[in-house]
Amino acid sequence: MISASGSQSAGRIPSLVIVGAGPRSTGVVERIAANAPELLGPERLDLHIVDPYPPGGGRTWRHEQSPLLWMNSRAKDVTMYTDDSVTMEGPVRPGPTLAEWAARAAPPLSSPELTTEARELTAQSFASRRLQSAYLREVYARAIAALPPGITVHEHRATAVRLAGPRTGRQRVWLDGRADPLTADLVVIAVGHFASEPDDEQTTLAAFAARHGLVYLPPDFTSEADLSVLLPGTSVLVRGLGLAFTDLMVLLTEGRGGRYTDDGSGKLTYHPTGREPVLHVGSRRGVPYHAKIGYGMLGRPLPPPRYLGPAAIDELLRRPDRIDFSQDVRPLVAKELGFAHYHELFAAHPERTRLTWDAFDVKYAACAPGSAELRALVESSVPDPNDRLDLDTLDQPLVGVRFPDAQSLQRGLRAYIEADLARRDDPRHSPDLAVIRRLFPVHRQLRRLEGIGPWWYGFFSYLASGPPAPRLRQLLALSRAGVVRFLGAGTTIEADPVRGVFRAHSASLPGRVTEARTLVEARQPPPSVTRAREPLLRSLGAHARVTPRGLLVVAPADGRVLDRDGRPHPRRFALGPFTNARIPVGLPRPRANAASLRQNDATARAALTFLRALQP
Repeated sequence: MISASGSQSAGRIPSLVIVGAGPRSTGVVERIAANAPELLGPERLDLHIVDPYPPGGGRTWRHEQSPLLWMNSRAKDVTMYTDDSVTMEGPVRPGPTLAEWAARAAPPLSSPELTTEARELTAQSFASRRLQSAYLREVYARAIAALPPGITVHEHRATAVRLAGPRTGRQRVWLDGRADPLTADLVVIAVGHFASEPDDEQTTLAAFAARHGLVYLPPDFTSEADLSVLLPGTSVLVRGLGLAFTDLMVLLTEGRGGRYTDDGSGKLTYHPTGREPVLHVGSRRGVPYHAKIGYGMLGRPLPPPRYLGPAAIDELLRRPDRIDFSQDVRPLVAKELGFAHYHELFAAHPERTRLTWDAFDVKYAACAPGSAELRALVESSVPDPNDRLDLDTLDQPLVGVRFPDAQSLQRGLRAYIEADLARRDDPRHSPDLAVIRRLFPVHRQLRRLEGIGPWWYGFFSYLASGPPAPRLRQLLALSRAGVVRFLGAGTTIEADPVRGVFRAHSASLPGRVTEARTLVEARQPPPSVTRAREPLLRSLGAHARVTPRGLLVVAPADGRVLDRDGRPHPRRFALGPFTNARIPVGLPRPRANAASLRQNDATARAALTFLRALQP
């Protein structure tokens, strides 16, 4: 047993429990394998991995899901391995990207379909999630094989339901269906997305649906929802145009036997089966997430952040008053993203500017964020408004736009999506990519502020984590076929107790109401530990520091959970979307100094250093 001082009785093997078996857990195991020879040496360790889903893919990337569901990153842009771009203390252990792995995956995979997909996959392909599951399983197996002989792995196909233990002693992790807990010297919580308790509005809508015999699907994992309740030909109100909607769209169309044909120009025609419902879809923005960009940077490499770097955050944190994100932070975000945008424009497309970059750079630096002087400088230096970065319009493209009727709205939204697809495939607009690249270091700094709020995460995903372009072409075909009908921006939903239906209103089409007996929330629940259905996360949040929006606060250096008094817990770590160190995008990109790879290495090294100190 471990005493209060942390010493250990002779002969007991230290133990580490990792809750979760998806990509983050797999990444931590890979980093343990890489760092153990230096930090743990020949000492023994029991490594427990707890998850009801198979290790490697975990819940999100499990094999048992529709083969129609794709990743939203190209195969060349997905890796689980470190390279020399990653700023970390541990050793680099390179490995294949998803594209490289598929190209040399000689043994047949679990099905002929997956084997064929792997053989046909190119660097530019968007792989199915099932193929990604196979890749992650291989990464996990390779990480386990690389562990030193003294580390014994125990896999538990169960759900961790409770965590207890003193700061100075061993922790206990209870699993469902098991009376005795696992005992651990350290615990790493590395779960991904999880279900949440409904908020007040969702509770009200669900009760209204139950009283009136309606169908209401709250925020959930679309791939796991029971979509059989969405009957053929019925009108369905859908709130959300992000990635969850993309999954819903696929499962209710191709998933019910529909198919597309291409006229040779890239324009698709959808051929329905009659089993599809009619999806009336809207959101706050009223437009889908931007498609993935199909080109690379053309100008010089971007300099380090200049207007929202560490010094700017230090200054904000020194302020005695509470930081207001809209007033204090968002103008700095706009100026930093503008700096990246114009750096690329002046470097790659100087013919579309009226100044040299050096002259513009000096004047840009002298302008206050969000000021009239800054706007005047941009207008005088960049003659074409399409070459200027207007963050407000980019974020809310339909603000102030009104359509005279529903058909005009459909045509207007299709024109918007077609223009977006053309722009995302045209290197003349490479400043768009510079803005996306700059989002990542900006996010790295914003993580230091606990009150970021929901705008930043939504904006990040809207620009950088959208669907593959083919999905938006399918959306256009579904709109032309009448299977999808756009509601517009500022969509609101109300329950009409008189008519016993749901009603949708939109700022884009004033006075128009769309009624339906079915409402689907096409979005994942926000990752709040205070609202989590998982009892382990709720109990963790009850005894730890959390942000106002329910994110678990962790130490930036290594992911240790902070107690309510702000002290890092010596025996508890947390990684994932439920922490304030969350990363708005999913899997790491190669040669991008990916934040998740840095976090995995720091956590693994801190854990191994602690465990080595326990050795007799």
